[in-house]
Amino acid sequence: MEKKEHEKKEAKNKDEKNLLMENVISLCKRRGFIFQGSEIYGGLAGTWDFGPLGVALKNNIKNLWWKRFVTSRRDMYGFDAAILMNQNVWKASGHVTGFTDPLADGSKFNTMFSTSVGAGREAATSYLRPETAQGMFVNFKNILDSFHPALPFGMAQIGKVFRNEISPRDFLFRSREFEQMEIEYFVDPRDEKKINEVFDTLYTEQMKFLSDIGLEKSKIHKVEVPPAERAHYSKKSVDTEFDFPFGRRELIGLAYRTDFDLKAHTEMSGIDLSYFDEETKQRFIPHCIEPTFGLERLILAALSQAYAEDNLGGEKRIYLKLFPSIAPVKIAVFPLQKNREALVLKAKEIYQTLCKEFDAVEYDDTGSIGKRYRRQDEIGTPFCVTIDFDSIEKDDTVTVRDRDTGKQERVVVKNLASFLSQKLGA
Repeated sequence: MEKKEHEKKEAKNKDEKNLLMENVISLCKRRGFIFQGSEIYGGLAGTWDFGPLGVALKNNIKNLWWKRFVTSRRDMYGFDAAILMNQNVWKASGHVTGFTDPLADGSKFNTMFSTSVGAGREAATSYLRPETAQGMFVNFKNILDSFHPALPFGMAQIGKVFRNEISPRDFLFRSREFEQMEIEYFVDPRDEKKINEVFDTLYTEQMKFLSDIGLEKSKIHKVEVPPAERAHYSKKSVDTEFDFPFGRRELIGLAYRTDFDLKAHTEMSGIDLSYFDEETKQRFIPHCIEPTFGLERLILAALSQAYAEDNLGGEKRIYLKLFPSIAPVKIAVFPLQKNREALVLKAKEIYQTLCKEFDAVEYDDTGSIGKRYRRQDEIGTPFCVTIDFDSIEKDDTVTVRDRDTGKQERVVVKNLASFLSQKLGA
C-alpha cells in the first residue's frame, strides 16, 4: 500500500513538473520572450529566437554579470574573441579529437560544427567555437603585452558558442547555439594556498551573482565533482546545480584547469605564453581557474522559478515573480482611460519623468485596466502606476500596484520616483 501511494505521489509530482515546463514555454511564446528558431519552416531543433522581452531579460542578466565580475574589479579584463579561429586552436585544446559524444553504434561523434574558411583550393577547415575559453587563452600574451597585469588577474567574456548536440532537449537547457559568460582567472602555481583561496572566493562570487538575479538558495546545490567525472584538464571542479522542473541539473561550473591550456597552445604555436615575475625573476606558465555560466540556463532557471498562478479578485491569474533586477519592464504607466485627454496628458507626463529616473519603463493604454494588469503580470513587471481622476482633480496622487500581492496604494506624484526606487532596490 505504501509503495503504491509513493508511486502515485511521484507520478503526480512528475505531471506537475511537466505542466510547469509546458506553461513556461507557452507563456514565453505568448508574451514575446522566446520563439522556436525558424518556426515558420517547422523549426530547427535546439535553436531559439529571443523576442523583445527575451532580449531585455538576457541583457539585464548579462549587465549584472559584467558589473559584478568586470567593471567592479580592477583585476579583470573584458574580452571579445572571434567566433572563427585557426583550426590549430582546437587541435591544441584537444577539441578536435576529444570533444565527442557516443553514437548508438558505438562510434564517436564530434559535436563541433565544422565550416570552410576561404574558397576553392585555398579553403581551410575551421570550427564554430564550442566554448569561449580558448579565445582568451590564445590572447593571454596580448593582454600581458598591452596591460602588464600582475598575477592574479582574469579575462572575462560573454559570447555565442555552438555545439552540435545529438539530442537537444528541455527547452533552453540543452541547445545547439547559446551564450556563455566565462572567466579565465590566472594564478601563480607556486602558491597552493592562494590558489585555494581564489577558488573559494570565485565560488562565493558565483553564489552572490545567483542572488543578484533572484534565484532561491533552496533550489541551488553545490556538487564536488569526483576525479573520475572531471574534465581531463581539471584538477578540481565544483558544479552548481538547480532544481529545474525536469530535475536537478547543472547550472554553472567552476574548474581549476591548471596550466593545461596555456601549455598546449605554447607547444602547438611555438609562442611563449609564460609569465615573468619581476619580483622573483622567475618565468613560469600560470595556472587557471575558470568560472563558467550558461546564459540560457540561467534564463530558464529564472523563468521556471518565477512562474506562478493564483486567484486574484475571483479570477485565475498567471504572473512571473521575476526579481526586479532582471525584469524586462520595471514599471508600467497607465491612464485609467485612454480617451480622456486630461488623464492621458498626466500619464504621459509621469511616464516621461519616470523614464529619466529608471530603465525599462513602459506606457500601456491598450485594453481595459484589468487586461493591462494581467498583461504586465505575465511579463513580470513589478509595479504598475495608474493615473485616475483623483490624480488630476483631487490630490495629485496615483495608484501603485504590486505585482506579487495585487495590493494597491496611493502615492503622491512628487514622491513617486523615490517610492519606486526604494521598492525596486534601485
